[in-house]
Amino acid sequence: MATVDVLLRGFSFSTDAGRPAFCAVTLVESRGRRILVDTAHVGRRRELSAALAERGLSEASIDAVLMTHAHWDHVQNFDRFPQAPLLLHPRERGYASAPHENDWATPRWTGVAIETHRIQEVSEGEELASGVHVIELPGHSVGSIGLLVETEAGTACIAGDAVHSGPVATSGEPPLVFGSLSQAKESVARAVSAADVIYPGHDRPFRITDGAVDYLEPFALTITNLTPDREGLRFETPAASTWVMPGAAE
Repeated sequence: MATVDVLLRGFSFSTDAGRPAFCAVTLVESRGRRILVDTAHVGRRRELSAALAERGLSEASIDAVLMTHAHWDHVQNFDRFPQAPLLLHPRERGYASAPHENDWATPRWTGVAIETHRIQEVSEGEELASGVHVIELPGHSVGSIGLLVETEAGTACIAGDAVHSGPVATSGEPPLVFGSLSQAKESVARAVSAADVIYPGHDRPFRITDGAVDYLEPFALTITNLTPDREGLRFETPAASTWVMPGAAE
């Protein structure tokens, strides 16, 4: 059976000064083949290398890198894996070369950067390793994809930002849409119905038990250089909402 290992945890929080945007990075292994799902941004570059080293691996140990989508926080460290093909949906590849002017998550250099790498286009149902198949989950971006992985614990779905977090899975409401709102909602439902365990883009792995999120690991995050009593530091919990990129339907 295949295995799924979280190398870097995903977190879902923002600030009024910008988005830290910590996506989850996962490693899928099946019969000796290693597929890295997403690579995070350069602010996590050292952490990614350290996570591999902790497992006795290096960047050269990775056979393929799958990009769930081309947003900046998911793709920037692809260059650390020069020997591994970059697996990407053809719609996402084409869009990254000419992103919408309102798309702040796909800078115009994205397409130029990834085209310096060896790209392998993948789509619905393709088997990347034994028990590891591509699932199309568009909406958050035009060509978002994930992986369905057959593990001892059941079917896992590595969903990227198609399922941003646990609360998105139960509400069915995606927080950020750069593609299609209707498709984004359909993709949330599809991922949840297809799997026993969800690996979201910006949260911990979870199951849905009696309609509620059942996390498989505890929350853990250390923030340095700030203390709770720092003057001017505030914590707010805004109501959940969905932001749709202006012009997304174009």
